[in-house]
Amino acid sequence: MAPVLDVTAVSMNFGGLRALNDVELKVNSGEIVALIGPNGAGKTTFFNCITSIYTPTEGEVWFTPRQRERTKVNGMKPNLVTALGMARTFQNIRLFKNMSVLENVMIARHCRTKAGILGALLRPASVRREEKEIVDRSYELLKYIGLHKFYNEQACNLPYGAQRRLEIARALATDPTLLLLDEPAAGMNPQETESLKHLVLRIRDEMNMAILLIEHDMSMVMSLSERIYVMEYGCLIAHGTPAEVSSDPRVIKAYLGEEAHA
Repeated sequence: MAPVLDVTAVSMNFGGLRALNDVELKVNSGEIVALIGPNGAGKTTFFNCITSIYTPTEGEVWFTPRQRERTKVNGMKPNLVTALGMARTFQNIRLFKNMSVLENVMIARHCRTKAGILGALLRPASVRREEKEIVDRSYELLKYIGLHKFYNEQACNLPYGAQRRLEIARALATDPTLLLLDEPAAGMNPQETESLKHLVLRIRDEMNMAILLIEHDMSMVMSLSERIYVMEYGCLIAHGTPAEVSSDPRVIKAYLGEEAHA
């Protein structure tokens, strides 16, 4: 079976700066994989390349959605990559803060609707059924992540940790095969981080979803991930199981710190 995500020899140049250099990464079905590295290592640039926000200067990004053929997504419009089944959250929260919690999820759900502009104007029975399905599914996802009691609250009024979870619900609303999480625990307290860890495991197990995670919380990375890729200065310097990576001298020096292994 082909990996859900298969990135081969991806490089990204910005003028004279090489932000990514020959990066290779695979994510298999139902697997949680982490991508770690110091700030500025190129992790978010890599996410932007695989979601087609950037088109890589070199290399290929192949994605295999559920029950569909393997597809090369280089240069594809980001909304089409989402429609294929790849969803992401962002390092900086990107909610519609003046809209309700439920409306934030509903907007993402619209990528799965079939009604065009004419249908939206005329509102035949099929469109009304679709609209009801959007509301029902969006509320169901809020319940799944524990935010249903706040469905009518403005997103900007949610606590920070709840806003992070809302971003995940919005990504799930697109029915992804692959979920990309960019520092989902950033700014969370230990209790929120522990709750998030259980949520990520539930999503993987109950929704049979592949997950690629960028995260600086090493305890979360080590406990969640089956495999870890490590970047430094735009290059991959290590790849393996949590045990292999945590004992790799290059990782200790570049990321975990010399004292961490003293």
